[in-house]
Amino acid sequence: MTVKGTFLQNDPERPIVYGDVEVENVRRRRLRGEPEKEGVLCEPVAVGFCGTDFELMKMGSKGQLGPKFPEGKNRLINGHEGIVWVPSQNRFAIVLIRGGDSYDPTRYADDETYFEYGCDRADGLFCDAQYFNPDMLLKIPDGYVHGGRLDLEFVKKMVFPDPFGCMLFQLERMEDLGSAHLFRVVTAREKCGEEEARRLAREEVFARTVIFGLGTTGMFMGDLIAKNHPGAKILFVARSSPDAQKVRFAVRESGADYLQNDFESEADLADAIRERIGGRATLFIGVSGSNVEHRVAFEHRVLGCNGVYNSFSLGPRVEFDTMPFGFENHLIFGSINFRQCHMERAIELLAKSRYNEIVELIDKDEFISDPMNAYINKIYSKAAPMKTAVIWNKKYVNL
Repeated sequence: MTVKGTFLQNDPERPIVYGDVEVENVRRRRLRGEPEKEGVLCEPVAVGFCGTDFELMKMGSKGQLGPKFPEGKNRLINGHEGIVWVPSQNRFAIVLIRGGDSYDPTRYADDETYFEYGCDRADGLFCDAQYFNPDMLLKIPDGYVHGGRLDLEFVKKMVFPDPFGCMLFQLERMEDLGSAHLFRVVTAREKCGEEEARRLAREEVFARTVIFGLGTTGMFMGDLIAKNHPGAKILFVARSSPDAQKVRFAVRESGADYLQNDFESEADLADAIRERIGGRATLFIGVSGSNVEHRVAFEHRVLGCNGVYNSFSLGPRVEFDTMPFGFENHLIFGSINFRQCHMERAIELLAKSRYNEIVELIDKDEFISDPMNAYINKIYSKAAPMKTAVIWNKKYVNL
């Protein structure tokens, strides 16, 4: 079936274009042990723009996208954050993006495979119609459809279940790994049993949390830590002015502190971070996408003894001196994506949130007339809003 959509390709001049593109009903499985199923035809309603799309576009300009293409194709329809209309089921749905021949697609094993709609070996949402595995079409809460159309402010929130679900997985990983990392120290200090020590350690890992970077992922992470660990001291570090909308919004939602990185040196920045949080960090979360993260944490010793480093940025190298690293017992981990339960919980939490306030819309005609220009000069320019989305099919939204 031929539809109109945007797609990524290996081309130094035009790595993303809009036009006719062929979509196919590929049989896919959600999890290992489940049957492969034909997709259900859906119509994308609204789609959010993710930094991953931007990175894939840059990969295409360098001719590096080959491994991301669906089998037998030389292009990838991008887009993985959004809401769709399912005509055959007369309902709206959120697409669960990640599946495959694996028991847990968040951490597939060597003999397992995965796919991601719009990101990796499976076409995504930036098109007029698309096929998705029926088991991966998640329900939306009641109360947001009127006259057969979705409420606009609800639609804006529903471009976030993918990154928010990912942050719920991050929270789970930090709790699990942090507790395991610290409980023996707590056992010795508090002279208590293992169960109590693990409970205390689960809280202690967040005692002095530094979130380095303030995109949507950093914002979500601060919000979730604050809500689940009210005793945590959280500091956002970013370059934006304290008066910037996203800074005021993040601080308001999480109750966190904020430090603007306008220092002349990384050493001065590190001193200011330690002073603001009252010591060295128990947890350092890197979400800025820059190499400054690891240097501040390790070289300038912001991360404390027994501290946990969560690397969530894609692109930077993480480097450390093995001597202090070994003796200070740092734990470094990285993990991306989520299970279905995380995304379902994200939909529930987001529906009641105020995150629609940080979403701005780009007109579809403006976007499709020159997708590459839109990505570079509007969606991801220095003056870009916190989050940009597009209403792909206006007939399904109460505008």
